[in-house]
Amino acid sequence: MDKEIKEYLAQFVQQAVAEDLGDGDHTSLSTIEKGAQGEAKLIVKDEGILAGVEVAQSIIDYIDNTLTCEVFIQDGSQVKVGDIAFYIRGDVQSILLAERLVLNVMQRMSGIATTTRKYVDLLAGTHTAVLDTRKTTPLLRVLEKEAVRIGGGTNHRFGLFDMILIKDNHVDYSGGITEALKRANDYRRKLNKSIEIEIEVRNFAELDEVLNFGEVDRIMLDNFTPQDVAKAVQLIDHRFKTEASGGITFETIRSYAEAGVDYISVGALTHSVKSLDLSLKAKLI
Repeated sequence: MDKEIKEYLAQFVQQAVAEDLGDGDHTSLSTIEKGAQGEAKLIVKDEGILAGVEVAQSIIDYIDNTLTCEVFIQDGSQVKVGDIAFYIRGDVQSILLAERLVLNVMQRMSGIATTTRKYVDLLAGTHTAVLDTRKTTPLLRVLEKEAVRIGGGTNHRFGLFDMILIKDNHVDYSGGITEALKRANDYRRKLNKSIEIEIEVRNFAELDEVLNFGEVDRIMLDNFTPQDVAKAVQLIDHRFKTEASGGITFETIRSYAEAGVDYISVGALTHSVKSLDLSLKAKLI
């Protein structure tokens, strides 16, 4: 697990547990004998790609570092109904505190990884990579983008700070393609910052303007048909990386890849996925 994710998790788990716990888990405190020992198994109730196992281990360790976690299925594995991903053993009250947070995170992450893998599989044999977007749940972006990676996708920029991505509103507010690119390049030089510039184009007139200006790293072809993407890719002729975006579905993604584009960004990877059904079942020791 990356250092960035570990640092994020420490804060995330602390805040998530505080949100759930309040002044105490009164159900467990009132019904479970203090110090009672038990185990629980994470059971898969769906088919898909498992994600969030490492995150779950971090959550469990944060809540109670005396709990043990025996893992049988790793992140990125194909799973089916009835599979057991791991066992947790130790203090029952701690297991119950971890239960909902572990399930919420893993179900969401596994749903994203499963959806991502479906898109990735559709591109087998092409050189095109599937990208995520910033259409993520606020404050859960790290986990959701990690789930995309586990599913075989490629992370686009994480936020507003790690790429200059000039979209339609930036173009319109700045007075056009050329003016936006000029300002972006002046800004990059002034800061002496190694940061890529990508620009979205909506038609061939805007594409021509970008090609005439140059000084860009990637061109996003927004809402182009697969046929127009193929034409645009020929015009760009490997001078810049290319990305297709806008309403691309399971049914159309292959045709975009076959048009020769380098990347296809799909907001649906994170904004409208179905969670994978998982369950944590308890047993006293």
